[in-house]
Amino acid sequence: MGDVLGPSLDVLFCGINPGLYSAATGHHFARPGNRFWPALHRSGLTPRLLSPAEQDLLPSYGLGITNVVARATAQAAELSAEEFREGGRRLARLVAEIRPRVLAVAGVTAYRTAFGRPKAAVGPQEEQVGGTAVWVLPNPSGLNAHWTLDRIAGEMRRLRESIGRGPCGG
Repeated sequence: MGDVLGPSLDVLFCGINPGLYSAATGHHFARPGNRFWPALHRSGLTPRLLSPAEQDLLPSYGLGITNVVARATAQAAELSAEEFREGGRRLARLVAEIRPRVLAVAGVTAYRTAFGRPKAAVGPQEEQVGGTAVWVLPNPSGLNAHWTLDRIAGEMRRLRESIGRGPCGG
């Protein structure tokens, strides 16, 4: 499944890895029940709710998507720590090349493992990746019951406001 990139990205979102459904469709965060797309809209980062099949519109809003690990699995728990670390190295190279304003990693455990930051928490990070500011977001999977859609959207809104963007990319 390919990255969705463009010039002058404000935010490069980074999922953990494709689930089997996303890999089959070729669309990021594609499983019904995943809260990424609704949270993205509620946060004010997109002017309307996009479907996963519309992911190629993201660069027109200054947004992109990639994954820490490219290998599709039924559950992220199937990934090894080494896969996360190698994914972190690849991600650092990608970010250094395309220079988004912020790298937003959707999954605190993935961020901790990929970048050796065992105490990282959701929110802005002190460390940079590839010379870019990092914000850790909650995993939007429906399996992450600790975070409601409104709380995920609220965290995305905090990210949007931190870079000085008005609602809907204004």
